[in-house]
Amino acid sequence: MASKEEFIREYTTAITQGYAALFSGAGLSRAMGFVSWKELVKPLAEDIELNVDKEHDLIAVAQYYKNEKGGNAGINRQILNSFNKDVELNENIKILTKLPIQTYWTTNYDHLLEEALKFNNRKADVKITKESLANNIYDRDAIVYKMHGDCSMPENAVLTKDDYDLYSESHPLFRAALRGDLVSKTFLFVGFSFEDPNLDYILSQIKVLLGENRRDHYCFFEKSIKITGETERDYENRRVRQKLKINDLKRYGIQAVLLDSYDEITEILKEVEKAHLLKNIFISGSLSDRLDKINDSWNRERIASFANNLSKRLVKEDYRIISGFGNTIGSLIINGALEEIFKSKYKHVDEHLYLRPFPQVELETDSKEEIWQKYREDMIGESGIAIFIFGNKCENEDVKIADGMIKEFYIACEQNKLIIPVGSTGGAARVIYDTVKNNMGEYSYLNEYIDALGTETEPDKLVELICKIIKAQQKIRR
Repeated sequence: MASKEEFIREYTTAITQGYAALFSGAGLSRAMGFVSWKELVKPLAEDIELNVDKEHDLIAVAQYYKNEKGGNAGINRQILNSFNKDVELNENIKILTKLPIQTYWTTNYDHLLEEALKFNNRKADVKITKESLANNIYDRDAIVYKMHGDCSMPENAVLTKDDYDLYSESHPLFRAALRGDLVSKTFLFVGFSFEDPNLDYILSQIKVLLGENRRDHYCFFEKSIKITGETERDYENRRVRQKLKINDLKRYGIQAVLLDSYDEITEILKEVEKAHLLKNIFISGSLSDRLDKINDSWNRERIASFANNLSKRLVKEDYRIISGFGNTIGSLIINGALEEIFKSKYKHVDEHLYLRPFPQVELETDSKEEIWQKYREDMIGESGIAIFIFGNKCENEDVKIADGMIKEFYIACEQNKLIIPVGSTGGAARVIYDTVKNNMGEYSYLNEYIDALGTETEPDKLVELICKIIKAQQKIRR
């Protein structure tokens, strides 16, 4: 078994490094109002005079129905009617499709994964048939493999015993793709019973191919508790069976994360999202290009040294910098980041630098404010940490506080980001620093560093201080 902490750490690493995958089963869809396997098969069972509650092999029930009716027409109609409806996405699927997971597998017939990816502005390349496997959608953000078909093509759905028996012949490319992903990626299984005979066979093949050198995957199990009215013997049998099932899954490298309640999954996924975002650092800063210096501590040379060295250090330590290209400071941050990227990161710019320059088109004042607010919210939402440095601008020859940085601070607070205000750089950063210092109960993680953030002006020491704060929080929050 794996602890919740271990799962969060390992799956976050897989997401950050690009080898995370998700396998969703009927449980994920059922939570949003779709039918379970038993509910799907129940009308079919009744038509052939079977009580579905007394049947354990639902695949066999579907096969019996096909045998008695002489075909799949009723099954196709049941699938089409059961899964073609609109439902409200829940928090779990929103998080799972917002995270930069690039590979999704499902045995479900519905369109939940596709709709959730679209909700998060991510383009899905959906694979339903062998023909779709051969064609790739340009500029896709994720691949969704629907290994048992789709409700829009019920005639091709995998449901009966015949379908499972012939799967290796009818879907060889899907089997090969899944085998490859199970070898190379770390899967999280959600809403899955592990009773799927096709998946069971594929997992066994992976064990044969890799032996003990298999990759770890993860799933959630709710601890068995005694149900009202259940006998002690039945409860004990169910508890032991779950324990044996969890141990059996280890043969395939699947580590169970045991929960008191499945309700905990949402909070665990939120922790994964937070941990992933801690690798993304938003740097908010601006400086009027009319000023030669801010004060005796900060002239142009020292400002450039600090901004350049900060971004270089963050990139060197594998963080991803997010910048809105603030006046002067934005260029300095970008230059330092690019220098380190081309020096030590194999020119992988997108992995370490995310630029979001503000729209420069002239707009009506009200429209501009609304667009820029949404732009800031989206940009900061991509990060887990927000650093504030400097922050002034010139208006009519007067030097003023950069109010845009103040807005970004409040957005970062609303989104529960880790705030690092470098008050010693002055400007808006100082205003933000004073606000933080006057409310240390909300920023207790800065207790040890708050004084230095307000007084230290040596560029190299400030860079060390910021990195120290970030590393300390990563240890705690992960």
